[in-house]
Amino acid sequence: MAITPLDIANMALGVLDEAPIDSLDQDVKAARLLNLHFDLTREAELTKHAWVFAILAAAVAGSDTGSGAGTLNFAYELPVDCLRPLPLTHNGEPDGVPISWRQEAGLIYCDQSGPRLIRYIGNLTDPNDWDALFTEVLVAALAIKIAHPLTHKAGMIDIARGAYDRALDAAFQSNAIQRGGRFSTTSWAIQRGGFGR
Repeated sequence: MAITPLDIANMALGVLDEAPIDSLDQDVKAARLLNLHFDLTREAELTKHAWVFAILAAAVAGSDTGSGAGTLNFAYELPVDCLRPLPLTHNGEPDGVPISWRQEAGLIYCDQSGPRLIRYIGNLTDPNDWDALFTEVLVAALAIKIAHPLTHKAGMIDIARGAYDRALDAAFQSNAIQRGGRFSTTSWAIQRGGFGR
């Protein structure tokens, strides 16, 4: 069954026990809030963790910046749909030997010549491409964003946060999020008292 951004918006309203909307362009407060927050919240939730479904790879030709030996003098342009790169390795695989690198704007600099296989979190916009557990996390994240301005009830924020924590726990437990590497989930896991210890 196909899922739409409107379905996700209405699921977020359901978390808050609010009536569904007919369209994200509808001239009602709930629709305006959801329309305002939808894309940014989706990108933020994709970026926060290495969601397995959103990991893409691209072979990228680099250019020598001429900075000299022993420096990060090879520059690689990130794919246009890259939200964030994953740690670089010699063979491009997640369990490969790490190499030194840094990111500046839309470029990655490293000390290895190209082409390089760059793994990254892609900006996937179609809900039908998402893992169901990511959808649950996004639903709850949207509910958190709109809870106070829509309901003016502090208790609804707590309900939405509880839904978010449960959805994220489920994603970690089912390995929907890749662990390890430079963008490890350890800090979140330690705060939650679970994974990564």
